[in-house]
Amino acid sequence: MKAIAITKENYTDEILKSNKPVLLDFWAAWCGPCKILAPILDEIARELPDIKLCKVNSDEQPEIAQTFHISSVPNLFLLKNGEVVKQTIGLVPKAAILDMISSCEPRQLMV
Repeated sequence: MKAIAITKENYTDEILKSNKPVLLDFWAAWCGPCKILAPILDEIARELPDIKLCKVNSDEQPEIAQTFHISSVPNLFLLKNGEVVKQTIGLVPKAAILDMISSCEPRQLMV
């Protein structure tokens, strides 16, 4: 499945109302680790069709980035039924992302 670019216009439908778990990637065009992580996330999306991969350009969508308290990228969130269940910051290996996906337990967003 191809990644979905998230904007404030489609955020509610694609994230909050999703019937699939969402792997939400906050990234920026200038970020080297984000460029390395992108093909890994695309590979995971192809391998796991039950996960929806969504990407937020944090420079172009500051309102969404602020909602998630983004201060660095890449920053990944796993959401289920619109709620954050896991988060990881920085460049992480594919195995760590797969572990994050396989261990879904709801938790509150960090404030």
